[in-house]
Formats: sequence, structure tokens, C-alpha cells
Amino acid sequence: MTTKPAAAAARATVYGYPRQGQSRELKKAIEGYWKGRITADALHATAADLRRTNWQQLAEAGIDEVPTGDFSYYDHVLDTTVMVGAIPARHREAVDADPLGGYFAMARGTQDVAPLEMTKWFDTNYHYLVPELGPDTVFAADAAKQVAELKEALTLGLTARPVLVGPVTYLLLAKPAPGAPSDFEPLTLLDRLLPVYAEVLADLRAAGAEWVQLDEPALVQDRTPAELNAVTRAYRDLGALTDRPKLLVASYFDRLGEALPVLAKAPVEGLALDFTEAASANLDDLAAVGGLPGKRLVAGVVNGRNIWANDLARSLSTLGTLLGLADRVDVAASCSLLHVPLDATAERDIEPQILRWLAFARQKTREVVTLAKGLAQGTDTITAELAANRADLASRAGSRITHDPAVRSRAAAVTDADARRSQPYAERCAAQRAHLRLPLLPTTTIGSFPQTGELRAARADLRAGRIDTVGYEERIKAEIEEVITFQEKTGLDVLVHGEAERNDMVQYFAEQLTGYLATQHGWVQSYGTRYVRPPILAGDISRPEPMTVRWTTYAQSLTDRPVKGMLTGPVTMLAWSFVRDDQPLADTARQVALALRDEVNDLEADGTSVIQVDEPALRETLPLRAADRAEYLDWATEAFRLTTSGVRPDTQIHTHMCYAEFGDIVQAIDDLDADVISLEAARSHMQVARELAAHNYPREAGPGVYDIHSPRVPSPEEVADLLRTGLQAIPAERLWVNPDCGLKTRAWPETRASLENLVAAARTVRAELSAS
Repeated sequence: MTTKPAAAAARATVYGYPRQGQSRELKKAIEGYWKGRITADALHATAADLRRTNWQQLAEAGIDEVPTGDFSYYDHVLDTTVMVGAIPARHREAVDADPLGGYFAMARGTQDVAPLEMTKWFDTNYHYLVPELGPDTVFAADAAKQVAELKEALTLGLTARPVLVGPVTYLLLAKPAPGAPSDFEPLTLLDRLLPVYAEVLADLRAAGAEWVQLDEPALVQDRTPAELNAVTRAYRDLGALTDRPKLLVASYFDRLGEALPVLAKAPVEGLALDFTEAASANLDDLAAVGGLPGKRLVAGVVNGRNIWANDLARSLSTLGTLLGLADRVDVAASCSLLHVPLDATAERDIEPQILRWLAFARQKTREVVTLAKGLAQGTDTITAELAANRADLASRAGSRITHDPAVRSRAAAVTDADARRSQPYAERCAAQRAHLRLPLLPTTTIGSFPQTGELRAARADLRAGRIDTVGYEERIKAEIEEVITFQEKTGLDVLVHGEAERNDMVQYFAEQLTGYLATQHGWVQSYGTRYVRPPILAGDISRPEPMTVRWTTYAQSLTDRPVKGMLTGPVTMLAWSFVRDDQPLADTARQVALALRDEVNDLEADGTSVIQVDEPALRETLPLRAADRAEYLDWATEAFRLTTSGVRPDTQIHTHMCYAEFGDIVQAIDDLDADVISLEAARSHMQVARELAAHNYPREAGPGVYDIHSPRVPSPEEVADLLRTGLQAIPAERLWVNPDCGLKTRAWPETRASLENLVAAARTVRAELSAS
């Protein structure tokens, strides 16, 4: 069907772009700065080069309006904290003395000062630094970063739009500062914050900004009438400013819902909405409020969170409908492209036909440009692109990769009994204690130990053919022996093999499961300088052979203490992969769970008595709208139980979660029916322990006492104090002692010292309990 050109030319834009560079130049520069290898000036120069390269790539692809301000050395929410002057008192001296060093101190902490808390950005695997605000917080505008980056883009002759975290979302993401009343609501600071945003907007206008984007993704969540009133007030006041750019309020990740009529009426010039399948209700909701007469609509029709090629014909149909609902319709990805890798063409190991199914950031910008052209000039101008897209979509739909009858038959045969342990926890617990004979407050780690330069070099040598498999495996064995020896000497009770052979907790398994694709260069930022390569769930999943049994069994042969088998759970395998979009997530989760169930059973058969199945992404993947959560939690918890329920009662099943808000999923944590759960708790001062206690959680738990996302070494006294706090909520016979998360990203010196202090603290508190 031929589509006529739109009345006004549609523009192509994106909300943000990957920051790291083609070869993760930003990561290398920042870590070089931390280690004193390069100066701050050299770091700034690298960052400026990366920003310039990104903008030029976008412009050359045909993007009409490039984003600025989305670039960050660590996190864009932390950048907003700096922009509004909300520096915690404990960091103020460091920031005043050295702004860049103080910035990183807020992110990572120092030996003497704790960092800001870190948690997940909505339902993504990106982590942000949580603002700390209190009744005495004084805001002060500092738009230097935002103005400087805008001017850089304008100097290149580009049309640029600064992107800021919106004031309502910023406050909704914040938490009460230490010492603030526990019932303090950061949103009450809105009237104090708005003048600061007004000043920033004026500075950007003076620097040449025609439009400024204010991101308000928090508005796609369920919001109270009071919160919606705050939205009304915020954009009434900002819209009334005379010295400001035009305002584009952006939402993404879900439908805007009850906030849509509020923003539709607000005195702002434009709205940006997500129109992908996850937020398809936005189309009907927009029509129901009468559209956006007199406003600009930026339509996010290209999925900014997944890597599958867009269905161009379907997106054009959506765009055509939207033309009748706003004065001007522009085309964009649904959210920042921060959440996808940079360029699919860099992948040399993926079959060329399959590669055509994929779209990373550069390919998505081309899709946006193609759609804008088709909308503005008519589909006759993009006939070749549409034909090629149809062929690629048909190739994927008909591929044998995506359909394995044996896998589907096995998944269809699953019964309720398959997802239930043979005995209730109370009976299992007695059997496990008799079998394992662990002391009070047993100590363990989460799984991984430092991935040294030598280990990474060994993997590189194997890939390059400089060593053979035998030589590589000898290096892995030596590393495992060192890790076991250290844990025994330190006095840990339940050991791990350290995961020396694993490149990543998801990728390692994905590379051994059918139906997955692995990338070589598909890096995506998780937090700070931590980048991951999410594998691609392309087809039906099965496990051809054991994946971890050999190394776990070898580690167990070196010690009489129990060694945990370590697996990544089915929900996390989905959450930290790019999932297929051609079947329900629940179906994919069941397939992965069955593959992992085989691995759990093989570990047990080979003598492993403690098996940990990590699900750090269970909370992360929780739908943003409460109405959608029950269905998700039903299949997510079933998938975990399906993975773990085939073992004997005396086999102890652990799970682990980290860096998320757990209070609203405590019932789901209970429903997992794991014998022991370890959780992040150090930065939040044991909040999760109190949440478990409030729920009367009946099983064993290890709220973390050592924050592994900071290089600082906690003292024995600090760890002991956290343990005592944990004991106020969890009985000693059910309390474990462990770090917040795995130790892969830490260096050996700090790891040794921290774990020695952890064990010393556990012994101190054990002695106190014995004496009481």
C-alpha cells in the first residue's frame, strides 16, 4: 500500500546513545584515571572525542536532532544530582576540593566515606545512583555540564536537544537522606527544586537550545493523585516561564496512563511517548484525550531496549494513525539507545542471514530515519527498505532456530508437581542441618572471585590460539585451587569455586545452550565502567551437556567443606539477555528452567550438596504497573521452582538477589521456596532484613554485610554492627553472613581483607550470642 507524504516533514531523533565508544574507550579512560595512569584533562579529552563521534554518526545516519547531556562518566541520575546541587554532606568536602574526584566518590565511595546507594533504573539492568534528600536539602543550579555539551554539538553545526531527568522523576527516584525522618517524602521538595530547573532551562536557552527534553519515565508507573497533582504543578510552573526553551516531556518503558491527560493539558510544547508493543495502549489513550492539538509528538516506534529488527510496515501504520492526533509527528526510538549495543555489523561470528534480524544502536538510528522519510515523503520513497525488511522478518519467522519440537513438547508436559519440592521447608531444613553441620551464622560468598588480568589474558590467549584447551584448563584449575585454599585459610564455612572459567554469569551459560546467540562486541553499560554483553535469545532452548559439573566437582575434591554449585536462574537468564519477541516470556522462561533443571540434577548426582541458583533480576523485571505483576510473578517463581525442585530434601538450595527494592516482592521471594536467600543490604543498612521480618519470612537469609560495588574495605566492627542489626530482624539460627554480591569486579587485596574482616566479625558475634 502506498502512503501519502505527511503534511509536515517528520524529523528523526533519538533520546540518547551508547556512551562507551566502539572499543569501550570511555571505560578504559575512566579506569585509567582512577588508577592514576591518565590525568583528568586526558579523561575529559577522551570523553569529548566520544561525544563528537556519536553526534557525527547520528547526523551522518540522517538524525535531524541529536541529544546532548545524555553522556555521563558514571550515571545520568548522578549527573542530575550534581546539576541541582544535592550533594550529600559527607561528600561535600571532596566535591568542593576536586569536582571530578568527588563525583566518583559519590558513585564508588572511598575508604572513609560510603557511596550513594545504587539500584536498578526501572525494569532495566542499568543501575543509577539514588539521590539522598532531606527536609534540610538546599538545591543550587549548576548547568555547566549540560551547557558545555550543548555548545559542543552546536559548534559542529548540529541541531541539538539537551536531555535532562525531569524534576518529578528525580524526586520520585530519591530516598530520605541518612538522619531524615523515615516518613519524609522527597516529592515535598518540588517547590524548592523547580526554581533550580528554571535556572538550568534559562542557561540552556541562553546557550542556544531551542528545545529541551525532560525525561519523566516515573510517570508510567502507578501514581497517586498527590503525585499527579505534583506533575500538574511542576509543568504549570515550568511552562509559565518566559525565559526558557520549548519543552518536550518524555516517557518510556510503558504506557503513560493516568499521567497522559495531565501532560496533554500542560503548557509544554511537546510530548514523547512509547508506541512499541509494551506501551501500545498509549495509542488508544492518546486518542481518548483528543490527541495533542498544537503540540509536537515524538513517537517512539522503534524498540530502544531490544535488538530485533523493526517491523517497518507496522510502525508506519502506527505513525499514520498518529498523524491525526498531533500538529507534528516526529519519529524516534522508544527510549535511549543506551540499553542496546553500538553496532551489529561488528559481529563477525553471527551468520549473515541471522545478523539481518538484528538492529543495534546504529541500525536503529537507520530504522528511525527510514520511518521518518516514509512518513514525510511517502512509502514510495522507501520501497527497497520495506521489501528487504519483509524478507528479513519472514526469514526469522520460518527459521529452524526458532522452533524445536522436542523442546516445545517437553515444556508442554510440565505439571504443577514438577515445580514443587518433595518435602516442606521445615522437614528439609532439619535434613540439611544434619547433613551439612554448619555453625551458627555460617559464612559464605555469593559465588565469583576476582577476575584477574591473568584470567582475562588466558581467555584471550585461548581465543587467539596462543594456548590450547589443555593449557587453558590448567590455568583455570590453578585459579580454583588458589580460591579454595584462600577460603579454607580465611575460615569460610561454605565455599565456592570462584567461577574462574566464566566470562559472565549469563553469557557463560548462553554459550552452552542451544537457541542462544553470543556477541563479541555487544557491550551494554550496567553501571559505571561495568559493561556486559547480553546474549541473544533467538530460539528454543535446550542443554546439550553439563555446563558446570566438572569444575564444581574438581573444587569439591580439594576440600572437605561444602562447595556450592553456582547457576544463573531462568528469570535472570531472560532479563540479562535480549529476549525473543515472538512468543510470551513465560514460555521462554519455562524452556530455560527445564535446561537448568537438568544441570541442577546433575550437580546433585555428582555429590554437590549446596546449589545456588541466582535470581538478581527477579525484582528488576517486575512490570512497572501493579496490574501486570501477578501474572509475571506467577510464571517467574514457577520457573525458579521448576529449576530447583527435582533435588533431594537434604540438598540445600540457595538463591541470590541484589541492587533492587525488595519490599514489594517479599511474597514472591517466599514463593521461590529456596532454603537460603542472600540479598544486597549493606548500602541500605539492612532494610531488606526488616522487610523479611515484617513478612514473617520463614527460611534462612543472608542480608549482605560487605558492599562489593565499592573498593573500600569494611572493618570487622562495621560488619559486626551490620550483623547485630540483622539479628534484630532475623533469628541467629536462620542468619547467614555474606557479601552483597559476587566479587568478580574487585581486586584481590581488598577481597582478601574484606572477607577476613567478614569472618572475624561473624566469629565475634557468634561469641556474643554464646555468652548471652
